[in-house]
Amino acid sequence: MSGNAKYQWQLFLLALSFFSRIPVPKSLPYSDERMNQSGRYFALVGLLLGAICAICYWLLSFVFSADISVFLTMVLSLLLTGAFHEDGLADMADGIGGGMTVERRLTIMKDSRIGTYGSSALVMALLGKFIFLTSLHQYVSLVVIWLVGCTFSRAVASSFIFNTPYVSDSDTSKSKPLANKQNYSELLFIVISGMLPCLILDNYLILTLVSVAIVFRWLFKRWLVSRLGGFTGDCLGAAQQLMELLTYLSILMFAHNGLPILGVTGL
Repeated sequence: MSGNAKYQWQLFLLALSFFSRIPVPKSLPYSDERMNQSGRYFALVGLLLGAICAICYWLLSFVFSADISVFLTMVLSLLLTGAFHEDGLADMADGIGGGMTVERRLTIMKDSRIGTYGSSALVMALLGKFIFLTSLHQYVSLVVIWLVGCTFSRAVASSFIFNTPYVSDSDTSKSKPLANKQNYSELLFIVISGMLPCLILDNYLILTLVSVAIVFRWLFKRWLVSRLGGFTGDCLGAAQQLMELLTYLSILMFAHNGLPILGVTGL
């Protein structure tokens, strides 16, 4: 393996260790610079996690109903990530819902305890995923859906680093190295990575997903800037969860209205 290829592999493993509970070598080199550069692999980590969930669902579907298979696969997903993104959604909901000032919102978001706003957001997000996925089972293989949802949502979430101010405590936040900066080439790599599993979808559905992602990103960024002055690591987790839900809902909209979901290959 060449020096650059080895370096990129180490960056991917660093991203994997940050965004999941999948073990990586303990000797993996770490620095703030490497942590920042590893952000380009956020979507590919999602692709790996999506592939694991897809295989798990496919195997479970041989012995259980779709409802039970979806539920057990969701449990696996939570175990793979340590509920990392779900925790971000809950913390953001508590902070923005319960704080009257920017300082108070950021303080609440750092609190490890979960409140009413966070609990409500978390329950609705998990319930929404379960309902959307079990509904989609009637129309298309969920193997495809896991791949698309896990990858595309993480690409959109990580793109916020590119041009949104970072506002968390620079001394205590573990996300600071990751959120420090993102250049055009890294953004392009994230976008391409996030679109890879989408290529098996119908062209009009791809266009719809991209349009939904652009609108969501614009609105969510404006909302974060108005409420917090920018984003925190928790906000990225929330963005991933919300975009994953929007992805499933968009595909379900096509399915419910009899529109094609998969491309001409019929994969």
